Amino acid sequence: MIYKIVAFVVKWGIHIICRIDAPDIYKVPLQGPVIGYANHSAMIEVPVFFGLLQPRRITGWAKIELWDNWFFRWIFGLWHIIPIKRGEADTTALRKAVEALNEGYIFGLAPEGTRNVTGKLKRAHPGAVMLVLHSGAPLQPIAHWGGENFSRNIKRLKRTDFHVRIGDPICLKLDGIRVTKEIRQQIVDEMMYRLAELLPPEYRGEYEKVTEARYIYTERCRMDLA
Repeated sequence: MIYKIVAFVVKWGIHIICRIDAPDIYKVPLQGPVIGYANHSAMIEVPVFFGLLQPRRITGWAKIELWDNWFFRWIFGLWHIIPIKRGEADTTALRKAVEALNEGYIFGLAPEGTRNVTGKLKRAHPGAVMLVLHSGAPLQPIAHWGGENFSRNIKRLKRTDFHVRIGDPICLKLDGIRVTKEIRQQIVDEMMYRLAELLPPEYRGEYEKVTEARYIYTERCRMDLA
């Protein structure tokens, strides 16, 4: 009951503080596991996606230090967010993420690792690929912009224009090759170039040369939207 109340408040609250522009949100499947990966520019994106993707169950990783705050500890527990230790191979967090995908959750992933406060894409980390390799779940790029202005706008009691674009699902094509750290970096770069394609040019940052991108280990695939 508490979860449903919070979901209702968040869903309507985000439309009060933001003007949401998400014309292709229907591309996110209504069932089945999927890793929705996105750029990370502001904390507001978490409640926005939680509200937009209802009634889908959503989870993700958050740095374990946030559990020291009583509010985050409560809300993350309610949303089944998984704590992760930064700067090390957290196998427990990885295992829990795979379990969540097996249970049909959408898993939110931020390959950049930290916030890009300017809104421009930063170079993604190869460790982000580990969840894809261990779960076998399809990927779906979810690009957004405008949220980097939220903190400034809310102080002026101004609504924030929050734009969302959903890309086609992506699967890996590895053909039995041994996946090294260099190949993981290539995979995550391909993921980010597909994300950059959905963003306005001024937000592409490290991945601005989308026309020169080579897709060796990823390909578009199909997911059942029903």
